[in-house]
Amino acid sequence: MRTRPLKVALLGCGVVGSEVARIMTTHADDLAQRIGAPVELAGVAVRRPSKVREGIDPTLVTTDATALVKRGDIDVVVEVIGGIEPARTLITTAFEHGASVVSANKALLAQDGAALHAAAEQHGKDLYYEAAVAGAIPLIRPLRESLAGDKVNRVLGIVNGTTNFILDKMDSTGAGYQEALDEATALGYAEADPTADVEGFDAAAKAAILAGIAFHSRVRLDDVYREGMAEVTASDFVSAKNMGCTIKLLAICERAADGGSVTARVHPAMIPLTHPLASVRGAYNAVFVESDASGQLMFYGPGAGGAPTASAVLGDLVAVCRNRLSGATGPGESAYAALPVSPMGDVVTRYHISLDVADKPGVLAQVATVFAEHGVSIDTVRQQGRQDGDGEASLVVVTHRASDASLSGTVEALRKLDTVRGVASIMRVEGE
Repeated sequence: MRTRPLKVALLGCGVVGSEVARIMTTHADDLAQRIGAPVELAGVAVRRPSKVREGIDPTLVTTDATALVKRGDIDVVVEVIGGIEPARTLITTAFEHGASVVSANKALLAQDGAALHAAAEQHGKDLYYEAAVAGAIPLIRPLRESLAGDKVNRVLGIVNGTTNFILDKMDSTGAGYQEALDEATALGYAEADPTADVEGFDAAAKAAILAGIAFHSRVRLDDVYREGMAEVTASDFVSAKNMGCTIKLLAICERAADGGSVTARVHPAMIPLTHPLASVRGAYNAVFVESDASGQLMFYGPGAGGAPTASAVLGDLVAVCRNRLSGATGPGESAYAALPVSPMGDVVTRYHISLDVADKPGVLAQVATVFAEHGVSIDTVRQQGRQDGDGEASLVVVTHRASDASLSGTVEALRKLDTVRGVASIMRVEGE
Protein backbone atom coordinates (compact mmCIF):
# COMPACT_ATOMS: atom_id res chain seq x y z
CA MET A 1 0.00 0.00 0.00
CA ARG A 2 1.18 3.49 -0.82
CA THR A 3 1.85 5.46 2.35
CA ARG A 4 1.46 9.01 0.99
CA PRO A 5 -2.19 9.89 1.52
CA LEU A 6 -4.52 11.09 -1.17
CA LYS A 7 -5.76 14.52 -0.16
CA VAL A 8 -9.45 15.41 -0.26
CA ALA A 9 -11.00 18.89 -0.16
CA LEU A 10 -14.59 19.04 1.05
CA LEU A 11 -16.78 21.88 -0.21
CA GLY A 12 -19.75 22.18 2.13
CA CYS A 13 -20.22 20.71 5.57
CA GLY A 14 -23.97 20.57 6.05
CA VAL A 15 -26.07 17.45 6.52
CA VAL A 16 -24.29 15.51 3.76
CA GLY A 17 -20.82 17.05 4.06
CA SER A 18 -20.59 16.41 7.79
CA GLU A 19 -21.50 12.75 7.20
CA VAL A 20 -18.84 12.47 4.49
CA ALA A 21 -16.25 13.83 6.92
CA ARG A 22 -17.43 11.51 9.70
CA ILE A 23 -17.27 8.39 7.54
CA MET A 24 -13.86 9.35 6.18
CA THR A 25 -12.62 9.54 9.78
CA THR A 26 -14.34 6.55 11.35
CA HIS A 27 -13.74 4.23 8.37
CA ALA A 28 -10.28 5.54 7.51
CA ASP A 29 -8.54 2.15 7.80
CA ASP A 30 -11.13 0.33 5.69
CA LEU A 31 -11.11 3.06 3.04
CA ALA A 32 -7.32 2.90 2.86
CA GLN A 33 -7.42 -0.86 2.31
CA ARG A 34 -10.09 -0.56 -0.38
CA ILE A 35 -8.31 2.23 -2.20
CA GLY A 36 -4.71 1.12 -1.76
CA ALA A 37 -3.64 4.33 -0.02
CA PRO A 38 -4.80 6.44 2.92
CA VAL A 39 -7.20 9.30 2.29
CA GLU A 40 -6.78 12.52 4.20
CA LEU A 41 -9.26 15.33 4.70
CA ALA A 42 -7.07 18.28 3.74
CA GLY A 43 -9.56 21.15 3.98
CA VAL A 44 -13.22 21.96 4.51
CA ALA A 45 -14.78 25.04 2.90
CA VAL A 46 -17.80 26.48 4.73
CA ARG A 47 -19.76 29.73 4.94
CA ARG A 48 -19.92 29.92 8.74
CA PRO A 49 -16.53 29.02 10.20
CA SER A 50 -17.58 29.75 13.81
CA LYS A 51 -20.06 26.85 13.86
CA VAL A 52 -18.88 23.89 15.92
CA ARG A 53 -18.39 20.83 13.73
CA GLU A 54 -17.89 17.72 15.81
CA GLY A 55 -15.05 15.48 14.66
CA ILE A 56 -13.52 18.04 12.27
CA ASP A 57 -10.20 19.68 13.05
CA PRO A 58 -10.94 23.45 13.21
CA THR A 59 -7.62 24.17 11.51
CA LEU A 60 -8.97 22.52 8.34
CA VAL A 61 -11.95 24.85 8.10
CA THR A 62 -11.83 27.79 5.71
CA THR A 63 -14.21 30.23 4.04
CA ASP A 64 -11.96 30.54 0.99
CA ALA A 65 -13.16 27.66 -1.19
CA THR A 66 -11.35 29.02 -4.24
CA ALA A 67 -7.96 28.98 -2.49
CA LEU A 68 -8.66 25.44 -1.26
CA VAL A 69 -9.32 24.00 -4.72
CA LYS A 70 -6.33 25.89 -6.17
CA ARG A 71 -3.80 24.43 -3.73
CA GLY A 72 -2.34 22.01 -6.24
CA ASP A 73 -1.80 19.18 -3.75
CA ILE A 74 -5.50 18.25 -3.65
CA ASP A 75 -6.28 14.95 -5.35
CA VAL A 76 -10.08 14.96 -5.10
CA VAL A 77 -12.61 17.73 -4.49
CA VAL A 78 -15.93 16.65 -2.99
CA GLU A 79 -18.62 19.24 -3.80
CA VAL A 80 -21.79 19.09 -1.70
CA ILE A 81 -22.71 22.79 -1.51
CA GLY A 82 -25.35 22.59 -4.26
CA GLY A 83 -26.66 25.32 -6.53
CA ILE A 84 -25.16 26.67 -9.73
CA GLU A 85 -22.63 29.19 -8.51
CA PRO A 86 -20.08 29.15 -6.98
CA ALA A 87 -20.18 25.36 -7.43
CA ARG A 88 -19.66 25.49 -11.21
CA THR A 89 -16.63 27.76 -11.00
CA LEU A 90 -15.13 25.80 -8.11
CA ILE A 91 -15.47 22.50 -9.99
CA THR A 92 -13.87 23.81 -13.17
CA THR A 93 -11.11 25.45 -11.10
CA ALA A 94 -10.48 22.12 -9.39
CA PHE A 95 -9.98 20.43 -12.77
CA GLU A 96 -7.61 23.20 -13.87
CA HIS A 97 -5.47 22.69 -10.77
CA GLY A 98 -5.20 18.92 -11.03
CA ALA A 99 -8.04 17.54 -8.91
CA SER A 100 -10.80 15.12 -9.83
CA VAL A 101 -14.31 15.89 -8.58
CA VAL A 102 -17.09 14.02 -6.81
CA SER A 103 -20.36 15.96 -6.75
CA ALA A 104 -23.91 15.56 -5.49
CA ASN A 105 -25.12 18.63 -7.38
CA LYS A 106 -28.10 17.54 -9.48
CA ALA A 107 -29.15 21.07 -10.49
CA LEU A 108 -25.71 21.95 -11.85
CA LEU A 109 -25.23 18.64 -13.63
CA ALA A 110 -28.69 18.85 -15.23
CA GLN A 111 -27.96 22.36 -16.48
CA ASP A 112 -24.26 22.24 -17.36
CA GLY A 113 -23.27 18.58 -17.31
CA ALA A 114 -21.87 18.65 -20.84
CA ALA A 115 -19.56 21.58 -20.08
CA LEU A 116 -18.38 20.00 -16.83
CA HIS A 117 -17.63 16.69 -18.56
CA ALA A 118 -15.73 18.57 -21.27
CA ALA A 119 -13.63 20.36 -18.65
CA ALA A 120 -12.89 17.08 -16.88
CA GLU A 121 -11.83 15.44 -20.16
CA GLN A 122 -9.70 18.42 -21.15
CA HIS A 123 -7.68 18.12 -17.95
CA GLY A 124 -7.69 14.31 -17.79
CA LYS A 125 -9.70 14.15 -14.55
CA ASP A 126 -12.74 12.32 -13.24
CA LEU A 127 -16.24 13.69 -12.65
CA TYR A 128 -18.39 11.32 -10.60
CA TYR A 129 -21.89 12.08 -9.27
CA GLU A 130 -23.70 8.97 -8.06
CA ALA A 131 -25.21 10.94 -5.15
CA ALA A 132 -26.88 13.45 -7.47
CA VAL A 133 -29.85 11.27 -8.42
CA ALA A 134 -31.09 8.81 -5.82
CA GLY A 135 -29.10 9.10 -2.60
CA ALA A 136 -27.68 5.77 -1.54
CA ILE A 137 -29.25 3.84 -4.43
CA PRO A 138 -26.58 2.71 -6.94
CA LEU A 139 -28.09 3.88 -10.20
CA ILE A 140 -25.72 6.01 -12.28
CA ARG A 141 -22.89 3.49 -12.19
CA PRO A 142 -25.15 0.57 -13.24
CA LEU A 143 -26.53 2.67 -16.10
CA ARG A 144 -23.20 3.84 -17.46
CA GLU A 145 -21.12 0.74 -16.65
CA SER A 146 -23.16 -2.40 -15.90
CA LEU A 147 -25.64 -1.72 -18.72
CA ALA A 148 -23.08 -0.22 -21.11
CA GLY A 149 -23.53 -3.20 -23.45
CA ASP A 150 -27.32 -3.09 -23.35
CA LYS A 151 -29.94 -0.81 -24.91
CA VAL A 152 -32.02 1.00 -22.32
CA ASN A 153 -35.50 1.90 -23.56
CA ARG A 154 -37.19 3.33 -20.50
CA VAL A 155 -36.38 4.65 -17.04
CA LEU A 156 -39.41 5.10 -14.79
CA GLY A 157 -38.99 6.12 -11.20
CA ILE A 158 -39.81 7.78 -7.92
CA VAL A 159 -36.77 9.99 -7.36
CA ASN A 160 -37.96 12.38 -4.65
CA GLY A 161 -38.64 11.11 -1.14
CA THR A 162 -40.58 14.16 0.02
CA THR A 163 -43.21 13.89 -2.68
CA ASN A 164 -43.52 10.15 -2.23
CA PHE A 165 -44.08 10.59 1.50
CA ILE A 166 -46.85 13.15 0.85
CA LEU A 167 -48.63 11.07 -1.79
CA ASP A 168 -48.28 7.90 0.27
CA LYS A 169 -49.85 9.69 3.25
CA MET A 170 -52.73 10.91 1.07
CA ASP A 171 -53.23 7.38 -0.24
CA SER A 172 -53.10 5.57 3.10
CA THR A 173 -55.05 8.04 5.28
CA GLY A 174 -57.28 9.96 2.89
CA ALA A 175 -55.59 13.21 3.89
CA GLY A 176 -55.65 16.25 1.64
CA TYR A 177 -52.53 17.62 -0.01
CA GLN A 178 -51.92 20.45 2.46
CA GLU A 179 -52.47 18.22 5.48
CA ALA A 180 -49.97 15.67 4.17
CA LEU A 181 -47.46 18.41 3.31
CA ASP A 182 -47.76 19.86 6.82
CA GLU A 183 -46.99 16.46 8.32
CA ALA A 184 -44.00 16.00 6.00
CA THR A 185 -42.69 19.41 7.10
CA ALA A 186 -43.19 18.62 10.80
CA LEU A 187 -41.28 15.34 10.42
CA GLY A 188 -38.42 17.00 8.53
CA TYR A 189 -39.11 15.35 5.18
CA ALA A 190 -40.09 18.65 3.55
CA GLU A 191 -38.12 21.89 3.60
CA ALA A 192 -39.63 25.11 4.92
CA ASP A 193 -39.95 26.06 1.25
CA PRO A 194 -40.94 22.78 -0.45
CA THR A 195 -41.23 24.26 -3.95
CA ALA A 196 -38.28 22.40 -5.47
CA ASP A 197 -39.76 19.08 -4.38
CA VAL A 198 -43.52 19.46 -4.81
CA GLU A 199 -43.32 21.40 -8.08
CA GLY A 200 -41.08 18.72 -9.57
CA PHE A 201 -37.89 20.77 -10.08
CA ASP A 202 -35.77 18.34 -8.07
CA ALA A 203 -37.12 15.30 -9.93
CA ALA A 204 -36.76 17.06 -13.30
CA ALA A 205 -33.05 17.66 -12.72
CA LYS A 206 -32.61 13.99 -11.88
CA ALA A 207 -34.61 12.96 -14.96
CA ALA A 208 -32.31 15.02 -17.18
CA ILE A 209 -29.24 13.27 -15.75
CA LEU A 210 -30.79 9.80 -16.05
CA ALA A 211 -32.00 10.35 -19.60
CA GLY A 212 -28.61 11.59 -20.74
CA ILE A 213 -26.83 8.54 -19.36
CA ALA A 214 -29.47 5.98 -20.37
CA PHE A 215 -29.79 7.15 -23.97
CA HIS A 216 -26.23 8.40 -24.61
CA SER A 217 -27.56 11.82 -25.54
CA ARG A 218 -27.41 15.28 -24.06
CA VAL A 219 -30.56 16.07 -22.11
CA ARG A 220 -30.70 19.33 -20.18
CA LEU A 221 -33.09 20.45 -17.47
CA ASP A 222 -34.91 22.68 -19.98
CA ASP A 223 -35.68 19.59 -22.07
CA VAL A 224 -37.67 17.96 -19.27
CA TYR A 225 -41.44 18.49 -19.14
CA ARG A 226 -42.49 19.19 -15.56
CA GLU A 227 -45.74 19.27 -13.60
CA GLY A 228 -46.02 19.63 -9.84
CA MET A 229 -48.36 17.73 -7.54
CA ALA A 230 -50.11 20.53 -5.63
CA GLU A 231 -53.32 19.93 -7.61
CA VAL A 232 -53.59 16.25 -6.63
CA THR A 233 -56.65 15.78 -4.42
CA ALA A 234 -58.11 13.13 -2.15
CA SER A 235 -60.77 12.62 -4.86
CA ASP A 236 -58.04 11.70 -7.32
CA PHE A 237 -56.94 8.92 -5.00
CA VAL A 238 -60.52 7.64 -4.75
CA SER A 239 -60.67 7.51 -8.54
CA ALA A 240 -57.28 5.79 -8.67
CA LYS A 241 -58.43 3.12 -6.22
CA ASN A 242 -61.53 2.53 -8.32
CA MET A 243 -59.16 1.70 -11.18
CA GLY A 244 -56.91 -0.50 -9.04
CA CYS A 245 -54.22 2.20 -9.05
CA THR A 246 -52.38 4.62 -6.82
CA ILE A 247 -50.75 7.98 -7.61
CA LYS A 248 -47.01 8.72 -7.67
CA LEU A 249 -44.90 11.64 -8.85
CA LEU A 250 -42.86 9.94 -11.57
CA ALA A 251 -39.77 10.78 -13.55
CA ILE A 252 -40.15 9.07 -16.93
CA CYS A 253 -37.43 8.90 -19.58
CA GLU A 254 -38.28 7.01 -22.77
CA ARG A 255 -36.80 6.15 -26.12
CA ALA A 256 -39.28 6.54 -28.99
CA ALA A 257 -40.56 3.34 -30.56
CA ASP A 258 -38.62 4.09 -33.74
CA GLY A 259 -35.47 4.80 -31.72
CA GLY A 260 -35.04 8.22 -33.29
CA SER A 261 -35.73 10.46 -30.29
CA VAL A 262 -36.23 10.51 -26.53
CA THR A 263 -38.56 12.18 -24.06
CA ALA A 264 -38.09 13.14 -20.42
CA ARG A 265 -40.91 14.21 -18.14
CA VAL A 266 -41.95 14.57 -14.50
CA HIS A 267 -45.59 14.62 -13.39
CA PRO A 268 -48.10 12.87 -11.13
CA ALA A 269 -49.50 9.69 -12.63
CA MET A 270 -51.73 6.78 -11.78
CA ILE A 271 -49.97 3.42 -11.77
CA PRO A 272 -51.52 -0.03 -11.22
CA LEU A 273 -51.20 -1.49 -7.74
CA THR A 274 -49.59 -4.50 -9.41
CA HIS A 275 -46.63 -2.40 -10.58
CA PRO A 276 -43.53 -2.65 -8.31
CA LEU A 277 -43.39 1.14 -7.93
CA ALA A 278 -46.87 1.21 -6.40
CA SER A 279 -45.57 -0.46 -3.24
CA VAL A 280 -42.81 2.11 -2.62
CA ARG A 281 -43.87 3.76 0.62
CA GLY A 282 -42.85 6.70 2.75
CA ALA A 283 -39.79 8.71 1.76
CA TYR A 284 -38.17 5.90 -0.22
CA ASN A 285 -37.09 6.09 -3.85
CA ALA A 286 -37.21 3.43 -6.55
CA VAL A 287 -36.28 3.41 -10.22
CA PHE A 288 -37.50 0.89 -12.80
CA VAL A 289 -35.23 0.34 -15.80
CA GLU A 290 -36.33 -1.48 -18.95
CA SER A 291 -33.73 -2.62 -21.49
CA ASP A 292 -33.46 -5.00 -24.43
CA ALA A 293 -31.23 -7.67 -22.94
CA SER A 294 -31.67 -7.29 -19.18
CA GLY A 295 -35.41 -6.85 -19.29
CA GLN A 296 -36.83 -5.13 -16.23
CA LEU A 297 -34.65 -4.06 -13.31
CA MET A 298 -35.64 -2.15 -10.17
CA PHE A 299 -33.36 -0.16 -7.86
CA TYR A 300 -34.83 0.66 -4.45
CA GLY A 301 -33.70 2.37 -1.26
CA PRO A 302 -33.41 5.62 0.71
CA GLY A 303 -33.11 8.46 -1.78
CA ALA A 304 -32.03 11.26 0.54
CA GLY A 305 -30.64 12.04 3.97
CA GLY A 306 -27.15 12.70 5.24
CA ALA A 307 -25.85 9.17 5.73
CA PRO A 308 -27.42 7.57 2.62
CA THR A 309 -26.22 10.37 0.34
CA ALA A 310 -22.78 10.33 1.97
CA SER A 311 -22.61 6.61 1.24
CA ALA A 312 -22.95 7.35 -2.49
CA VAL A 313 -20.37 10.15 -2.24
CA LEU A 314 -17.88 7.83 -0.52
CA GLY A 315 -18.46 5.14 -3.14
CA ASP A 316 -17.49 7.65 -5.82
CA LEU A 317 -14.54 8.84 -3.73
CA VAL A 318 -13.15 5.30 -3.53
CA ALA A 319 -13.53 4.83 -7.31
CA VAL A 320 -11.89 8.18 -8.12
CA CYS A 321 -9.02 7.58 -5.71
CA ARG A 322 -8.37 4.18 -7.26
CA ASN A 323 -8.24 5.85 -10.65
CA ARG A 324 -5.74 8.40 -9.34
CA LEU A 325 -3.46 5.64 -8.13
CA SER A 326 -3.62 3.74 -11.42
CA GLY A 327 -3.24 6.86 -13.55
CA ALA A 328 -6.54 6.18 -15.29
CA THR A 329 -9.90 7.90 -15.50
CA GLY A 330 -13.36 6.42 -15.33
CA PRO A 331 -16.21 6.77 -17.82
CA GLY A 332 -16.85 10.29 -19.01
CA GLU A 333 -19.82 11.67 -20.90
CA SER A 334 -21.32 9.32 -23.48
CA ALA A 335 -23.42 11.41 -25.86
CA TYR A 336 -22.53 9.73 -29.16
CA ALA A 337 -26.16 8.88 -30.00
CA ALA A 338 -27.14 12.58 -29.98
CA LEU A 339 -30.83 11.72 -30.02
CA PRO A 340 -33.13 14.76 -30.11
CA VAL A 341 -35.55 15.35 -27.24
CA SER A 342 -39.15 15.31 -28.50
CA PRO A 343 -41.75 17.72 -27.10
CA MET A 344 -44.32 16.58 -24.57
CA GLY A 345 -47.00 16.64 -27.25
CA ASP A 346 -45.42 13.57 -28.85
CA VAL A 347 -45.69 11.46 -25.69
CA VAL A 348 -48.24 8.65 -25.98
CA THR A 349 -49.96 7.29 -22.87
CA ARG A 350 -53.40 6.74 -21.31
CA TYR A 351 -55.39 9.40 -19.47
CA HIS A 352 -57.92 9.68 -16.66
CA ILE A 353 -60.11 12.78 -17.05
CA SER A 354 -62.69 13.90 -14.49
CA LEU A 355 -65.35 16.36 -15.70
CA ASP A 356 -68.11 18.31 -13.97
CA VAL A 357 -71.03 18.26 -16.41
CA ALA A 358 -74.70 19.15 -16.60
CA ASP A 359 -76.83 16.27 -15.37
CA LYS A 360 -79.10 15.91 -18.40
CA PRO A 361 -79.55 13.65 -21.42
CA GLY A 362 -77.15 13.95 -24.35
CA VAL A 363 -74.13 15.15 -22.40
CA LEU A 364 -72.25 11.86 -22.71
CA ALA A 365 -72.79 11.83 -26.48
CA GLN A 366 -71.43 15.38 -26.78
CA VAL A 367 -68.35 14.51 -24.75
CA ALA A 368 -67.74 11.29 -26.71
CA THR A 369 -67.99 13.24 -29.97
CA VAL A 370 -65.26 15.66 -28.86
CA PHE A 371 -62.94 12.78 -28.01
CA ALA A 372 -63.60 11.14 -31.37
CA GLU A 373 -63.00 14.36 -33.30
CA HIS A 374 -59.53 14.64 -31.76
CA GLY A 375 -58.60 11.00 -32.36
CA VAL A 376 -58.68 9.99 -28.69
CA SER A 377 -60.31 6.61 -28.14
CA ILE A 378 -62.35 6.11 -24.94
CA ASP A 379 -61.78 2.97 -22.89
CA THR A 380 -64.29 3.43 -20.05
CA VAL A 381 -66.79 6.04 -18.88
CA ARG A 382 -68.35 6.40 -15.45
CA GLN A 383 -71.07 8.96 -14.69
CA GLN A 384 -72.44 9.75 -11.27
CA GLY A 385 -75.09 12.29 -10.31
CA ARG A 386 -74.52 14.63 -7.40
CA GLN A 387 -76.52 14.04 -4.20
CA ASP A 388 -76.79 17.79 -3.59
CA GLY A 389 -79.25 18.08 -6.48
CA ASP A 390 -77.48 21.02 -8.12
CA GLY A 391 -78.08 19.69 -11.61
CA GLU A 392 -74.48 18.59 -12.12
CA ALA A 393 -72.84 15.20 -12.46
CA SER A 394 -69.32 13.85 -12.39
CA LEU A 395 -68.11 12.17 -15.56
CA VAL A 396 -64.91 10.14 -15.47
CA VAL A 397 -63.34 9.13 -18.79
CA VAL A 398 -60.38 6.77 -19.12
CA THR A 399 -58.82 6.72 -22.58
CA HIS A 400 -56.82 4.30 -24.65
CA ARG A 401 -53.29 5.41 -25.55
CA ALA A 402 -53.14 8.76 -27.28
CA SER A 403 -50.64 11.55 -27.81
CA ASP A 404 -50.42 14.33 -25.28
CA ALA A 405 -51.10 16.85 -28.05
CA SER A 406 -54.33 15.08 -28.99
CA LEU A 407 -55.43 14.96 -25.36
CA SER A 408 -54.66 18.66 -24.89
CA GLY A 409 -56.76 19.51 -27.92
CA THR A 410 -59.57 17.36 -26.58
CA VAL A 411 -59.55 19.08 -23.18
CA GLU A 412 -59.48 22.52 -24.77
CA ALA A 413 -62.56 21.63 -26.84
CA LEU A 414 -64.34 20.13 -23.83
CA ARG A 415 -63.92 23.36 -21.87
CA LYS A 416 -65.87 25.16 -24.63
CA LEU A 417 -68.95 22.93 -24.30
CA ASP A 418 -71.86 24.57 -22.50
CA THR A 419 -72.64 21.29 -20.80
CA VAL A 420 -69.14 20.94 -19.33
CA ARG A 421 -68.97 23.07 -16.18
CA GLY A 422 -65.34 22.31 -15.47
CA VAL A 423 -62.41 19.92 -15.97
CA ALA A 424 -61.78 18.75 -12.41
CA SER A 425 -58.74 16.59 -13.00
CA ILE A 426 -56.45 15.24 -15.72
CA MET A 427 -54.12 12.41 -14.74
CA ARG A 428 -51.88 10.29 -16.93
CA VAL A 429 -51.96 6.51 -16.46
CA GLU A 430 -48.53 4.85 -16.61
CA GLY A 431 -46.86 1.54 -15.91
CA GLU A 432 -49.23 -0.72 -17.79
